[in-house]
Amino acid sequence: MITATEFTPISGLAGGLLIGLSATLLLWANGRIAGISGILGGLITPSRGDTGWRLAFMIGLLAGGVVYSLATGGMDVDIQVSWPWMLVGGFIVGFGTRLGSGCTSGHGVCGVGRMSQRSIVAMCTFMLTAGLTVFAVRHVFGG
Repeated sequence: MITATEFTPISGLAGGLLIGLSATLLLWANGRIAGISGILGGLITPSRGDTGWRLAFMIGLLAGGVVYSLATGGMDVDIQVSWPWMLVGGFIVGFGTRLGSGCTSGHGVCGVGRMSQRSIVAMCTFMLTAGLTVFAVRHVFGG
């Protein structure tokens, strides 16, 4: 199992390059931003002629994890929270992506790369909130 203290620069660099490449290809090929919440939201409330690329992107996103798992003999994941809490967290994240007009993939990978001021502010807000949440969970609530 991978722990939080394991430093893996090669796989991190390779993953980052692949994410950046896929975001660039989507922008060049379709003129679309690779924001996962927006892509998924477009599948939930589809527009005519706009679902094919969204479905292909989401299938590819899920297939990447399956291919990795098959190639490496599986993923050893230790989930330390119950399904109900994961669902609550998912709904909160979904609400936050609507409130923030995007998620870390759209703002962070695509928006910051395009020097979008709105995305830079959003990413600073995301990172500050994440840092405060980790501090609160670990040091205030003793998690």
